[in-house]
Amino acid sequence: MSLGFVIGESKPTFVTAITSRALSVGEYIKIGSDEGEILGLVERSSVSSAAFTDVRNFDEAAESTEIAELNKRDKTFTAHIGILGFLNNLKKGQSIIPAIPPIPGTEIAQPTKQDLDEIFSPKENGWVKIGNLLRNKTIDARVNLDKIVSRHLGILAMTGMGKSNLVSLVTKQISKLKGTVIIFDYHNDYTSLNIPRVNVIDAKINPRLLDADQLSEVLEIRDGANVQQRVLRMAFTKHVKESKEFWSKLETEIDFIVNSEDKKLKEIRTSAYRVQDIIEEAQKRFEDILDPDMGDPISFIKEGRTNVLNISELSEKQANVAVAFYLQQLLKDRKDASIARHGKTKRQRNFRFNSPIFVIIEEAHVFIPKDHDTSAKYWAAKIAREGRKFGLGLGVVSQRPRSVDLNVLSQMGSFAIMKIIQEDDQRQIASATESTSRELIAQLTSLNVGDAVLVGQWTNLPSLVHVEEVKEKIMGADQSAVNAWANAEKMNEVAIESTQGLVQKDLLLD
Repeated sequence: MSLGFVIGESKPTFVTAITSRALSVGEYIKIGSDEGEILGLVERSSVSSAAFTDVRNFDEAAESTEIAELNKRDKTFTAHIGILGFLNNLKKGQSIIPAIPPIPGTEIAQPTKQDLDEIFSPKENGWVKIGNLLRNKTIDARVNLDKIVSRHLGILAMTGMGKSNLVSLVTKQISKLKGTVIIFDYHNDYTSLNIPRVNVIDAKINPRLLDADQLSEVLEIRDGANVQQRVLRMAFTKHVKESKEFWSKLETEIDFIVNSEDKKLKEIRTSAYRVQDIIEEAQKRFEDILDPDMGDPISFIKEGRTNVLNISELSEKQANVAVAFYLQQLLKDRKDASIARHGKTKRQRNFRFNSPIFVIIEEAHVFIPKDHDTSAKYWAAKIAREGRKFGLGLGVVSQRPRSVDLNVLSQMGSFAIMKIIQEDDQRQIASATESTSRELIAQLTSLNVGDAVLVGQWTNLPSLVHVEEVKEKIMGADQSAVNAWANAEKMNEVAIESTQGLVQKDLLLD
């Protein structure tokens, strides 16, 4: 059935159409062509009324309402449609834009369910369902898991719009395939994720495995305290790293500097005293976090499982060091595995993981910031560039895209973009996702919870979808303050009644 006609100036990538009804943004349209049928996406939609043109006051508006009701030709429905490619090619995963634009007067129509199913719900191995098309609930939205591991994934949205739900859903689908996922959980959102094969790890740091600069960050020696950092570098020797009594040996090395009669060491004695205090304080404050006897942290990660690394107890600097350490070791392991698999080494097996790994960094703006360098940012950028060659995929998740390093963000081959209001965030997204039109980005402000724009290599076409809810995800939703206050009041009343009962019993006993 005809929906309307192409009008005005048309281009190979964009047409305008007058339609018989208002079309929804995100709706797919089929356009006739001598070269073959073309598929388009409604990127902007408008309705105008001749009767209401130049209306200046209430009375004119009231009269215009009557005129508009009588005149069936009064309403004009206009759709601005981005051309996605030839329909038959899109079904094969090929986006070929027509060389000749559609001729004005060309009829437009709705694609069939079969047309959309073939494009958005491929049944090939590796494609998994994450929801439905937003404007057509009968069409499953499927994504290619291979592409997010080989080409990386960005999930961007305001707080509360469904980022962690989508992370949980992607994780759940990988878990079904017994794949290996590692989530750096900065806000303790995933430790209660109730899906099979979950391995929750309370992240700790083995100070023996760090370099001096990393240890300085973990101990929270302040930035700019250059002499204190120098003292630590002098004391943090190979013997300290290998000593059974790590902290004692480190303190002994500091003592040597404090008590030395060497003229140069005397000049830094005051700073050495301060480093002593910092180490002593760190042992008390961070005894549950810093563990020189824990062995290799990578050994706690289990292959074929969802590994939730709970870093919520770490400070920002400590978490940064921990994330950097894991990323560095994981990249090394996957490189060693790749070299061994291709028979390029005669050494014995020296890697842990036999299959690809997908790493997800929550709160990416903290670990991969735009405005300054961090060790985690260095290794994330390295994985973004090199990880695909070795089966190490990277997922970055953030509610502040404007604060995430653009060099890393632009390496993401696929994106799920949910509701975003800030213009700075939208500009950053536009810079990172060149295939996303301005019109589509403009729709980000109108999305509801769970709605997302999917672009990039994990989907055959840019699409607006509603992501299905993961029932197994318990944490992460907004807490109800009203309910919490009411429950607290009830508990107080129960406590008072219980106390009064005890007092009465005591009086009776007397």
